[in-house]
Amino acid sequence: MRRSLVAFIVLTLLWLSVPQLALRAQTFRPVVRGKRGVVAGGHPLSVEAGLRILQQGGNAVDAGVATILAASVIEFSHFSFGGEVPILIRLRGSSPAIGEGPGGKGVVVIEGMGQAPLKATRDFFVNRSTSKDQAAARAGVEMATMASAKSGIIPSTGPLAATVPAVLDACVTALDRFGTKSLAEVMQPAIELADGFPIDELRVQYIQTRKPVFSQWADAKRIFLPNGEPPKIGDIFVQADLARTLRAIVAAEKRGATKGRHEGLVSARDYFYKGPIAERIGEYMQHNGGLIAAEDFARFHAGVGMAVKADYHGYEIYKAGFWTQGPAMVETLNLLEVYDLKGMGHNSADYIHTLIESLKLALADRDRYYGDPNFTKIPAAELLSKDYAALRRPLIEKEHASLSQQPGDPLNMRATLAGLSERRGRESKVPVRERANDTTCVNVIDKDGNLFSATPSGAWLPAVVAGDTGVLMGQRLQSALTDPNSPNVVAPGKRPRITLTPTLVLRAGEPFMVLSTPGGDNQDQALLQVLLNIIEFGMSPQEAVEAARFDTQHYVSSFDDHEFLPGSLNLESRIAEKTIAELKARGHKVTVQSAWGTLSSPTVIVYNPQTGVSSAGADPRRGRYAVAW
Repeated sequence: MRRSLVAFIVLTLLWLSVPQLALRAQTFRPVVRGKRGVVAGGHPLSVEAGLRILQQGGNAVDAGVATILAASVIEFSHFSFGGEVPILIRLRGSSPAIGEGPGGKGVVVIEGMGQAPLKATRDFFVNRSTSKDQAAARAGVEMATMASAKSGIIPSTGPLAATVPAVLDACVTALDRFGTKSLAEVMQPAIELADGFPIDELRVQYIQTRKPVFSQWADAKRIFLPNGEPPKIGDIFVQADLARTLRAIVAAEKRGATKGRHEGLVSARDYFYKGPIAERIGEYMQHNGGLIAAEDFARFHAGVGMAVKADYHGYEIYKAGFWTQGPAMVETLNLLEVYDLKGMGHNSADYIHTLIESLKLALADRDRYYGDPNFTKIPAAELLSKDYAALRRPLIEKEHASLSQQPGDPLNMRATLAGLSERRGRESKVPVRERANDTTCVNVIDKDGNLFSATPSGAWLPAVVAGDTGVLMGQRLQSALTDPNSPNVVAPGKRPRITLTPTLVLRAGEPFMVLSTPGGDNQDQALLQVLLNIIEFGMSPQEAVEAARFDTQHYVSSFDDHEFLPGSLNLESRIAEKTIAELKARGHKVTVQSAWGTLSSPTVIVYNPQTGVSSAGADPRRGRYAVAW
C-alpha cells in the first residue's frame, strides 16, 4: 500500500509538471529583465556601453547615445560613425510642448539623416550613366550591364553614394535636448573600442568577403587589411585614426564647456561640421571622385521633428515621418484594425495573407508618395487617416494574392490612383537575398520609464574611409531615384527616403515598448509581426522576436538596382507545410527560406509601469543582445 502511495505521488508530480513545461516558452535565449534599466542592441560591447552610462546615473537618452557611438566603432559591418540614425524619444511625464505633433504625448523624433551634396543633381547621375553606357558599348560589355547603366542608378558603394554623416549631430541634439551627460562621458566607451577591441567572426567575415571592393581605397585597405591581410578572429582590431578624431571632438567640447554644457556640445558639433574634420573629409572626397564638400557639412543640422502615430486597439504606435518608411506601418495597422487577427491563428494562411496584402498596399503608397517633406508635398493626413484605410481595405481579396502595385489616391479619397497600374522599378523574378544586409538597432528603457529607440545605419563595409580622419563614409544616396516623377528623386540638399524605422509604443499614455531592427525594406514588416506577437498573441519579448517570420519584396527596393518582385512571399521553413501550400494556392509566389532565414533581427523592450520592470528580447538570427540592471 505504501509503495503504491509513493508511486501515485510520483506520478502525480510528474503529471503536474507537464502543463508547466508545456506553458514554458521554448526560446534560445531567456527574457532579460531589470528594474534599473535595459539596453538592447547589436553587439555585447555596444550594449555594455549603454549599461555603463545607466550605472553612472544617465537616463535612457544618455545610454542610447553611448550605445550608438560604441556601435559606430565596433559594428562597422553594419553601421559606423559616418552613417545616419533616426531616433525616437519619450521622456516620461513630458508634455506635448517639447516639439512633437498634436497628441504626441511627449514623443519626439531626432531626424538623423544627412542630406545629398549640393553637387548631387539628377542630371549628374543620368549623364554619368549615359557616358558609362557608351563606354560599355565600345568595350563590348554584356547587354544586362548596359541596361543597368541606362537606368540612371546611383552607385551603391564608393564616394558618389555618400550623404552628409548625421550620427554625431543626431547624438549631440539628443543629448542637448533630452540627456544629462556630456559628450565626453557617453563617447568614452567608443574611444576605448577605437583604441582596440577583440574582433569577432562576423566582422572578419565581412572584411574577407568585401575585400575586393574596399581595398581599392588606400585608407580603407590600410585600416581593414593590416599587413595586407584580414585580421584573425580574436585579434585586437585598432582604428587609431578614428580614435584620434573622437578625442579631438571631445577636446572641442571641453573647450566650449567653460561657458556651459550646451555650449560644450555645440562646440563639439561645430568642430566636426564646421571645422577641420569637415574640411579634411570634404577635401578627401573631392579628390577621390565624390561630391561632398565642407559646405555640405556646414549646411546640415539634425532637426527635432514630429512623429506620426497609429491608434491600434488601445495602443499608440509612433514612427518617424515621411522621410522614412515608418508611416507605412501606420497605414498597415489602420488596414488591419478591423480584422480578428488572433482568431485567425498565429502564422495561419489567413493571418499571413492578410498582413502581406495590407503591407503591399502601404508599401505601394510609400513608393508613390513618401519622400523628404522639405522638398515634396505629401498628403500626410489623408494617407494616415482611418477613412482612407476603410476605402483601401476592400482591395484585399481573401483568396487571391495581388500581383500589381496599387497606390491609392488620398487627395481625392479614392482606393486607387485613377488609370494607374504601374510597377515603378525594374521587375525581376529572382529575389536578391543579400540586399541591404546592413544596419543595427538600439533600444533603451531606464528606471523612470523613459523610452529611446534608434535604427543606426550607413557607412557599413565596403566603405570609403575619408583619409586620416578614420571616418567611414555612407552609401545612403543609393536610396534616392533618378525618376523625375518620384517624390524620392535625387536633388541637391535633399534627404533620400530611408528604410530606417525605430518604433515607440505607449498604452493609455504610459510607456509600454520600444523596438527596432536591421533589414532594409523588410524592417517594418518584421517590426509589425513582433508588435502583433506581443499585443495580439501575448508572447514574451523573446518569444516575439524568435517566432517564425515572413516578408514580401512586392515593392520598389530602396537599394541597388531598385528591383520590384511582384507577388513575392518569403516564408521561414518553420511555418507549417499546410499553410505554405494554402498560400501558394492563393497565388503568392512563395520562396521557402531556412528555419531562421529572414534578414531582419529585432530587439524589443516592454515596460510595466506598475512594477517598473523592463523585459527585453533579442533576436538570435543576427546576434542581437540585451542586458539589464
